[in-house]
Amino acid sequence: MKSVDLKAKPYHLSDSDINWVKETINSMSIEEKIGQLFVNMGASRTEEYLSDMVNNYHIGAVRYNPGKAEEVYEQNKILQENSKIPLLIAANTEAGGNGACTDGTEVGLEVKIGATNDPKYSYEMGRVSGVEASAIGCNWSFAPIVDIDYNWRNPIISSRSFGSDPDLVLEMSLAYMKGIQESGIAPAAKHWPGDGVDERDQHLSFSVNSLSTEEWDETFGKVYKGLIDAGLPSIMAGHIHLPEYQRFFNPDVKDEELLPATLSKEITTDLLRGKLGFNGVVVTDASHMVALTSAMKRSEMLPTAIAAGCDLFLFFNDPDEDFGYMMDGYKNGIITDERLEEALTRILGLKASIGLHKKAKTEILPPKEEALAKIGLPENKALFKEVADEAITLVKDKQEIWPVTPEKYKRVLLVEVTGVQGGFGALIAGRGPKPIALMKEELEKQGFEVEIYESPMKKIMDLPEEERMKNIAGVYAAKRPITDLTDNYDLIINIANVNPGTIQRIVWEASKGTPDIPFYVHEIPTIFISVQYPYHLADVPQVKTYINAYDGRQQTLELLVEKMMGRSEFKGKSPVDAFCGFIDTRI
Repeated sequence: MKSVDLKAKPYHLSDSDINWVKETINSMSIEEKIGQLFVNMGASRTEEYLSDMVNNYHIGAVRYNPGKAEEVYEQNKILQENSKIPLLIAANTEAGGNGACTDGTEVGLEVKIGATNDPKYSYEMGRVSGVEASAIGCNWSFAPIVDIDYNWRNPIISSRSFGSDPDLVLEMSLAYMKGIQESGIAPAAKHWPGDGVDERDQHLSFSVNSLSTEEWDETFGKVYKGLIDAGLPSIMAGHIHLPEYQRFFNPDVKDEELLPATLSKEITTDLLRGKLGFNGVVVTDASHMVALTSAMKRSEMLPTAIAAGCDLFLFFNDPDEDFGYMMDGYKNGIITDERLEEALTRILGLKASIGLHKKAKTEILPPKEEALAKIGLPENKALFKEVADEAITLVKDKQEIWPVTPEKYKRVLLVEVTGVQGGFGALIAGRGPKPIALMKEELEKQGFEVEIYESPMKKIMDLPEEERMKNIAGVYAAKRPITDLTDNYDLIINIANVNPGTIQRIVWEASKGTPDIPFYVHEIPTIFISVQYPYHLADVPQVKTYINAYDGRQQTLELLVEKMMGRSEFKGKSPVDAFCGFIDTRI
């Protein structure tokens, strides 16, 4: 196996830096070496817990739970001051500094940045991420997301991809990388070898990138090669199969022997290290995902991931158990001395490349007051509105409706459209005021009379079970004259607020002839607005005006109303096929 070149990209280390890496490895016990392979997900911020993790398990890195900037700063200070070897401390700064701390600055989700069609906003997203994350002691980011959104049904990256054009994804990713590296943070592009082809969620099942080797080279391969050539320091391997390339490097592999990239030597060593020439660090995606756990026993899975070419293993399940599994894998020869040495060289090389070895433990973090002053700077917060103004996309415009003014459409009915309720996505989406309430408030400020439709189903669900079933049948069978709508409203606006997750489709309620479903598009002017998922046209092809706002924040909706009223242009360019490949969605 070719040795790691620490003088080459992405490390560019001096002789003294390389000596630190070698001497540190030589001074480590086998327990310390095995510990360096782990990235811990912190369960607590107490000094006792944090010092216990670094002293007893000798962890090489951390990715913590979100918290306020001050809490994260104190946590990271404790971690670095108690760790024998400086730690890589990662954050998911996918949309801005809000991925490093809850009071950080959101710039925009990837699809929203893609809709601006301007890499300067991706650069700004990286720059703001770097300023805020580095201030509180982070030095590693699990971003940019470089997946390509080829399948509108994909549950992971519908809003977490820059788009469906490899050239756009590469351009935006390079800009993000440049921005975040200005603050000394090492980005980790994800999710190798590329999500966006399958429609399944690797958290819950297998996920497959089914492209041929030629197709992959022209798409995902092009993106990764471009980033590697630009000096990308680290990559997160997803639990994603790439069967055609595994067969290319191992023609005798049987279908039942195909493995996700995290466990496949062919994908992570032969393709990534060999063909693409990647010299940097590879970290696995989270190890609780079913696409990984269902591949083999956990006791085999941990060392196999390292043997396959991953350098860092993301998250303990149980620290004692997992540490034991990794140690046993080394003792049993799954992890060779050569492979362990190579992984440690890369991990410590990355730490040296961002200067962690040159600072005293107490000086790795900047002074607290100075650090916290960088969170939420007004000029950085202003970017959110600027991005929204450039991104909001009028996807479909097939009726004479503009401008929407109180003179033309005084009486407005707002209808909330939702999806599957519950789950993690609902917890995230549940924070803050509902987009429909914000839209009502904004329209009323502009002189519209606004009513929010109240579904009869919501009232029925509060009834005793026997009455509930009787009433549901009544609602479903109910008929009503169209004039109930046309006599009372001049405009209906559907606002789809569907949580991200495995099922991102609209769920219609069990009713007929009510405004829940936009059946009335030929009777009354109707606008359909999505505030999360960019692909709702698949379920409402009949609507003549469809807008992707990409989020339901107040500033975004204020700008949307300005555009609807003709005071501002719709500037966004859809970075994905919002028509979902169907003919009827375009009519």
